[in-house]
Amino acid sequence: MKKKKLLVMGLVLSMVLSVCGCGSAASDESGASTEQAADTTDAGEPEAAQSTEEGTQESAGEAQEASTAEFDPDKDPNGIDWTEMRQQYGAMPALQDGMVVGGLVKQLQNEFWQSLKKGYEECGALMGEKAGVNITVDVQGAQNESDEEGQLTAMNNMINKGYNGILFSPISDSNLTSAVDTCNNGETVAVNVNDGVAQNTNYFVGPNAYQNGVLAAEWIAEKLNYEGQVAVIIGKVSAYAARERTAGFVDTMAEIAPNIEVVAQQSADWDRQTSKELTETWLTQYPDLDAIFSNNDDMALGAVEAVREYEKESGVHVYVVGVDGDSEAYESIRNGGQDATVDSFPYYVGMVSMEYMLRQLNGQDMPKVVWTPQALISSENIDSDPATVIGWSDAEFE
Repeated sequence: MKKKKLLVMGLVLSMVLSVCGCGSAASDESGASTEQAADTTDAGEPEAAQSTEEGTQESAGEAQEASTAEFDPDKDPNGIDWTEMRQQYGAMPALQDGMVVGGLVKQLQNEFWQSLKKGYEECGALMGEKAGVNITVDVQGAQNESDEEGQLTAMNNMINKGYNGILFSPISDSNLTSAVDTCNNGETVAVNVNDGVAQNTNYFVGPNAYQNGVLAAEWIAEKLNYEGQVAVIIGKVSAYAARERTAGFVDTMAEIAPNIEVVAQQSADWDRQTSKELTETWLTQYPDLDAIFSNNDDMALGAVEAVREYEKESGVHVYVVGVDGDSEAYESIRNGGQDATVDSFPYYVGMVSMEYMLRQLNGQDMPKVVWTPQALISSENIDSDPATVIGWSDAEFE
């Protein structure tokens, strides 16, 4: 067992940084999801991973500026979750024949977005079959998660073709603003899905990113018996999800486990190798470190590489928890590597989002925010049916 510090340092209250998407696709409904390091942004030189306090301070200003946005779907007072949506709005309304719905994701090479795409397509097919109508679903993505202009072009093309609705997941909070304005002023219904929040959006469907951090903090606190040291690996600076996931974790830890000290928070830009190097530095700087929370599974897997090498030498276990439910994270958990992941179930994000869109297009006045299913997955429930874990059932029709 590690020696615990007798004095508990004050929690790091710097505003948190970035965020990312998440996802799994390896198993259709397995919920195994991921937001891998498809982002091509330069993660920086290794020394950035060594200056924890400095890196946090440099990013805090950007995070604070980003957090001043008026619309925060995680904190929308009128937001409801997907089960409440069905309770309040009842069965699906009669659907028009021949509707065309576009799905615009960040890119299609990433497992998370592939799984989200599958959810869109399978929900559209299922709804069309049940209603006896034809629904066309066209899902496209940018070349990569830095191709903001390419994603904007794709959305404008969908608008010009007269699509009835577009489910869009912007690469940044602003790159699709002009296209969303066009939709708002025209006849195309635009629904912001998952992360990257367009401030002019009328509708948002996706997981509550703040709750991602809450679930991770609760699990880690229990494992540590509510005392010890933890660190947070933050995703891409400017990413809404990263800021919210970090805030949820830090706030919850301060509330439920004041004897757990958050000794470091720093961005690894969603990059696995950067995360590994950062973790190696932390394990030297903080020999009493007990757990690491990562804003996504790809960075968590990088941390696992460093942590397991450290464990071989020290014999001390350091917990690693990620977010997204990436299939690789699932496999790592099964093999005793990563300890847990907060799965946002991108397949079901796609299913709920398409259901929401079809309700809106066919006469139901939907709330601005609907939250999709999520759950913490560890060795205790990893082999459970995801549909059972989240209580899933298909929508009913009138």
